[in-house]
Amino acid sequence: MGPVHRPTAGQLRRFFAAAISGIVAAGIFIGIADLLARFFAPASSPLIALGNSVIELAPPAVQDVAISIFGSSNKLVLVLGMGIGGAVLAAGIGLLARRRLGLACGTFAAVAAVLLATVVSRPETSLSDLVPTALGAVSGVAALVVLIRASGSSASGSPAESSAPGASEPSQRNSVGEEDERPSRRMFLTLTAAGTVAAAASLSLGRSVGAFTRTAGAAISELVLPSPAVRAAAIPSEAIVDIDGVEPFITPNDEFYRIDTALAVPELTPQEWSLRIHGLVEEEVTLDMPQLLDLPLEEHHITLTCVSNPVGGDLLGTATWLGYPVRELLAQARPLPEADMVLSRSVDGFTASTPLEALTDSRDSLLAIGMNGDPLPAEHGFPARLVVPGLYGYVSATKWVIELEVTRFDQDTAYWTDRGWDEKAPVLVSSRIDVPGSLEEVDSGDVVIAGSAWSQQEGIEKVEVRIDDGEWQEAEMAAEVSADTWRQWRYVYADAGSGRHSVTVRATNAAGETQTDERRDPIPNAATGQHRIEFRVS
Repeated sequence: MGPVHRPTAGQLRRFFAAAISGIVAAGIFIGIADLLARFFAPASSPLIALGNSVIELAPPAVQDVAISIFGSSNKLVLVLGMGIGGAVLAAGIGLLARRRLGLACGTFAAVAAVLLATVVSRPETSLSDLVPTALGAVSGVAALVVLIRASGSSASGSPAESSAPGASEPSQRNSVGEEDERPSRRMFLTLTAAGTVAAAASLSLGRSVGAFTRTAGAAISELVLPSPAVRAAAIPSEAIVDIDGVEPFITPNDEFYRIDTALAVPELTPQEWSLRIHGLVEEEVTLDMPQLLDLPLEEHHITLTCVSNPVGGDLLGTATWLGYPVRELLAQARPLPEADMVLSRSVDGFTASTPLEALTDSRDSLLAIGMNGDPLPAEHGFPARLVVPGLYGYVSATKWVIELEVTRFDQDTAYWTDRGWDEKAPVLVSSRIDVPGSLEEVDSGDVVIAGSAWSQQEGIEKVEVRIDDGEWQEAEMAAEVSADTWRQWRYVYADAGSGRHSVTVRATNAAGETQTDERRDPIPNAATGQHRIEFRVS
């Protein structure tokens, strides 16, 4: 059995130096491209373009699991995942450069070409939006060459990594050679530190970080909302159970759930925005923001729900929306008799297919520009979005909306229906326990159980709870604000004995439909089942 050759300290040092060189070069590439993308369309950033493409190509089941686990943080998790994967790939390119620098540069360029193709494939980009990725790639390749050569890892310029057969022992290495290596090492560390700082600074100022830390604040602050012609009714105190732990009736803007397909929030100013209504209509209609602001706007309390909300989940919220009835806009366009669907389009290319009836009947479907007294936050659709009661958001709540095409279900499909979800997606009767929390320990005596229930367009008639698999007991209902909002409830479990207990909740709507106990996954039209938690009485 031959001798085992263990890598020397110098070999290990050059190995890690090569891997770090690849990672830093990739960071410079992405950082510079991301920074330059500030001057182009959001999807000109390779990170954003790649992330949006991953979101679109991911199977619906994968997307649903990601939403269920990470909720509104799913996009941040995606970016972090892409960063880890990119770092592994970059380290591999750096290691390749130890032996074949030219091939490594070619591989780097091939990855850049894939990202260029991804950028140009986005519906919101043009050829000019390739500039950030192209310049970033050139910078990255140059950085890779400089760092590899400075590290002494390249095959062409490195010191021998080990003595050749028959060469002198390591102890024969002269001190001059050791001293010659130290300046090279210092140079590599200096260049690596400078490259890392440059990459980090570029990313911190670029589009990708801005997608999670900044909004179109200046444009939002400049939009002055008019007073509504129809004002939402004040929420009576009787509609609020006023129990710590129960979510407020109106969800604050910064706590409202966000689920959409946009990795970076589209930047659309009120001056740039317009809405086009066309398709199977007698007359095409175009509306800009000054015209919309001059219309008699209405204010309504409406609950929105995500189809991916798990049983007992928090992917829903209620807001006071300000906007103009969509039915009035469609009345101006006069849909043709054969039409049965409206395909709404976002500025980033997302589409949703909404039953025409839901936009023309008496429900309060809005082209909304305000949320809880303020202009729409950027992440919730600024400057305009759709809000349609009674339907899950994937078929109705298009953000950054710029187009309504009147069409037919047998002629057109939308983003999520192409992925196997239901076409019409009515919101199901549901309920949730907010307090006590799951596995929470509470004091003995009377235990207050409370939460919310919802069944838009029908309204909640009653809520029942069951303790420890006993008989169903009717809960006390707070006052109903409208059929399109959730309704709070409470139940007092009197003289709760010590130990572990369970509680299950179910709701019944005004049409007599009771929430099913059958467990079902969200695909194709929302999760079903009854929310059940366990808690302990001390």
